[in-house]
Amino acid sequence: MLSFAPKMSYTLRSATTARRSCNILQHMRKYVVMGVQGCGKGTQAKVLASRFDLTHICVGDIFRWNIQRHTKLAARIKRIVDGGDLVPDEIVEEVVQRRLQEHDWNFGFVLDGFPRNRAQAEFFLESYDIDAVVLIEASDDVVVERVLARRLCTGCGLDYNLIYHRPETPGVCDVCRGSLEARPDDVEEVVRNRIANYHVQTAPVVKVFERKELVFRVDGHLPPADLHLKVCESLKLPKPTA
Repeated sequence: MLSFAPKMSYTLRSATTARRSCNILQHMRKYVVMGVQGCGKGTQAKVLASRFDLTHICVGDIFRWNIQRHTKLAARIKRIVDGGDLVPDEIVEEVVQRRLQEHDWNFGFVLDGFPRNRAQAEFFLESYDIDAVVLIEASDDVVVERVLARRLCTGCGLDYNLIYHRPETPGVCDVCRGSLEARPDDVEEVVRNRIANYHVQTAPVVKVFERKELVFRVDGHLPPADLHLKVCESLKLPKPTA
């Protein structure tokens, strides 16, 4: 039996916000955000979820939840990830399926970190109709630079980046004052191995979705706020007001 995280949300929104989001979108939306690690897909998925009252489902966060709690699944994941490899299809598919079966996504969801290969894409399309796939594209060298700049609070788990989101005090979390550390697998050799795996295994997923005319490509070199504007433009969603 796989250990599993509780319902995961990044922002608690009021009933007023939920009603406003529902009125904006008119109907349920299901999006997939894709791209190599470090391209900004996690940030964009969170912003979409927050603005439009969608549920952000992040495979990486589910795995990290297990690792932090030292579950049996965590031991398997840690050995694989520390070596720079991707988690096997059967584990990822079961985790995603169980998460989606919670049906807490009243207005829809944004799926981040799945699917990562052709088999997972075909599995997903058999079960769910999706509205769009946002593909965030960035060069390998830019991705490596961003990933090596990541820091994680050992106290509250908040993510930082020394390029885009620096703490007020170096090495110290702004929220809980916990220490900030690089993730154990964020070393250049491992990162480049993950990027290579992405190009071999994940990039062909795009062809599966392109056959359904679902893919929208956006430039991952843009700053986060500008990238969000491009995402909204591609998906024909309202842009944030000033």
